[in-house]
Amino acid sequence: MRIWDALTGRRPAKANDLDALFLVPSAAITLQTAAGFTPTGSGSVCYRSAAGAAFSQLQDEVVSLIRDDPDAPDVTVSTDRYGFTWLVTQDDPADISGLCTDLHAVNTTLEAQGFASGLLCSMLPFTDGRRTFGLVYLYKSGTFYAFAPAGEHQRDNLLEISVRDHLAAELPMEPDLQKWLALWDAPGL
Repeated sequence: MRIWDALTGRRPAKANDLDALFLVPSAAITLQTAAGFTPTGSGSVCYRSAAGAAFSQLQDEVVSLIRDDPDAPDVTVSTDRYGFTWLVTQDDPADISGLCTDLHAVNTTLEAQGFASGLLCSMLPFTDGRRTFGLVYLYKSGTFYAFAPAGEHQRDNLLEISVRDHLAAELPMEPDLQKWLALWDAPGL
């Protein structure tokens, strides 16, 4: 920590660790055995698109990269009402490792091409048949949290905290509840 940061009480931002996405398959086993939640087979990366042909071409290349896999998942790109782009993959729910690999590839490709500032999060939905939540990876802080919608702009906070408690030993969970963004209308939820 620099001296000026110490004097003003600022903390340096936590470094991003995209490899934390590879911890999700073991966390999925914990969620299934402890709480009965299983992956839906969907996963997404949310980012703010940049204007211009270079970004559009890069986005097309990322989609092609995923589709070139012989066991390619379905890939769609959509824009939400807040202006964020969602790249969504849909695959076999049993192949959460492959899904995490695809999400990692999307994030690292955008990062390597200089578009890291536009990355917001990655999300993997889970369900127990009645309730659904998204396990969200915040790109900027390198941490996870659960987002559980429970109706029109309502959240199931008890479920979100329960997921945090189940996964605290396995994933870097976001300790600051104010950073648990509401991802209303996120694909897959």
